[in-house]
Parts: sequence; structure tokens; C-alpha cells
Amino acid sequence: MNFSKKSETLRQQKNLVQEELTEKCSQNRQAITISVDCINKPYIYRPVRFYVTTILATWGFWFCALIFKEGFICTLTMLLGLLSPAIIALITVFGSKSKELKADFKRKIFRFYKLRLKYIFAAVIVFALIVSCSILLSTLWGQSLNQFSVTEGFSFTGAGVTSAFLTILLASVLEEVGWRGYGEDSIAQYCSWFTESIIFGFVWALWHLPLFFIPGTYHFGIREINVLYMFNFFISVIPFGFITTWVYVKNNRSMLASIIFHLFVNFMQEKIAMTQTTKCVETICVTVAAVIIVFTNKDMFFEKRHIGRILES
Repeated sequence: MNFSKKSETLRQQKNLVQEELTEKCSQNRQAITISVDCINKPYIYRPVRFYVTTILATWGFWFCALIFKEGFICTLTMLLGLLSPAIIALITVFGSKSKELKADFKRKIFRFYKLRLKYIFAAVIVFALIVSCSILLSTLWGQSLNQFSVTEGFSFTGAGVTSAFLTILLASVLEEVGWRGYGEDSIAQYCSWFTESIIFGFVWALWHLPLFFIPGTYHFGIREINVLYMFNFFISVIPFGFITTWVYVKNNRSMLASIIFHLFVNFMQEKIAMTQTTKCVETICVTVAAVIIVFTNKDMFFEKRHIGRILES
């Protein structure tokens, strides 16, 4: 009887030990699984937070520039407003814990050898044709062919940012660091490039709004001539967004390609002597060019293979 009781006791102790070991193993497996999940968890893009923060920051600084109108404070706040997309993109990217996001940002701006020069060249030719067709068609509305000439200066002073030339240069570089560095990808992570182009076009147009009320800017100048030219600017930005997306994606999502194209467009818009009436015609030509680009690149604009995996593309 004593032997039987001892055997039963040993058996119960053995079962308890096995249960404890099983429970500990289970806990360890869960801990390992959680650890691995944390390591492999993909980065979550937050487009709403990025664009709301960027617009509020930009508008806040430019509102200060509108109040001060001139002097050091005006210059500083104009620059800070222009810098906002780039600064917020840099904070978002390098403040994240995603090594993939940081590596992708560096790749997009530094790996110039990844550029597909034929697409940059094609984009330059397309925009040159847009300008040429706009001038030719504008003669139907009484505009002169003398617009095929180079202006001596710029149509605006720069609103405190040293010069119009520096404004164009900074805008071309800093905007693209923000928009292409984080903004555009943050939308495309959740939809096709076609849908992304529409959304980005609207947001990009809205971002410029305060500039129409700050003396010395190009935008203020065209609003002073005729408020319809202001609306033409807003309308033109949306189809132009499809062209910038095309340049960006076809160059392996390169910020550098976008900067080069943006710089070329800005200088063409300023140095070719087009009237504002011609720029209204240009909006039609940009829209036609955007439609052609979309229909000849359907796979790029409508494919959804990149959705949820933009950092892998």
C-alpha cells in the first residue's frame, strides 16, 4: 500500500513538472513570435497625418509672412514655409524605426545611376511641346508669336527670399524632397498611381493657396491681373500631377529625376514669354498630354501590385 501511494505521488509530481515545462515552452514560443513580428512588421504610411501637418505648418509660416510683408521675419517665414514639406518628410522618415524606409529615402535621392535618362529626356520634350503648342494655339485668341522668346527677368521678386531665381531653385528641390521623399509614396501605398495622382494633384494645388495673397510672389501677381488666372493655376496643377508621377515612377521612384524635371518646368514657365492667356491654353495642352501619358502607360497607372508593398518596388 505504501509503495502504491508513493508511486501515485511521484506520478502526480511528474505531471506537474511536465505541465510547468509545457507552459514555459509555450510562453517562450509566444515571446519569440512577438519578437519576430516586431522585427518583420512593415512600416505603416500615414498620408493624412503627413499632409495635414505639412499644410498647417506651411500655411502658418506663410501667414506670418503675409503679416510682416517685408524684412527678416518675412524672409525667414517664407523660407520656413517652403522648407516645411521637406522638413516634415525628413522627420517622418528618419524619426521612424523603419530601416527600409530610411534606406529607400537615401536610394531615391543619391543613386543617380538608377535614373532612366530616356524618360527624363522624354518628359523635357513633352513639356517643351506643351509650351510650343500653347503659344501656337493662343494666336486664335489674339496672342502673339513673339512669345517664342526669352524674358530678361522674372515676373516676381521672390517675396523676401533673396531673389526669384533662388525661389525657383529652392522650390524645385525642397518641394520634391517632401512630396517624393514621403508624400507621394504614402498615398500610393494604398491605391493605384492613377488615384494617387488625382489626390496628390488636389493637395498640391491647395498647398499653394496662401501664396496668392503674399505680395511679391508669382501667384500674387497673377491674382492681381485677374482672379480667373488664379483658378487656372489650381486647375492646371491637377493634370500636371499625372506627368510628375509618370516621371517619378518611370525613374524607379527617383527624387533626383523629379527635381530635374521640376526645375526645368519652373524655368520654362518663367523664362518663356508666355502671357497668362496663353497659360490658360497651356492648361488644356497639359490635360491632353496627361491623358495621352495615362493611356500609353496603363499598366503603370492602374496596376496594384505595389499596394501595401511600396518599399519593395
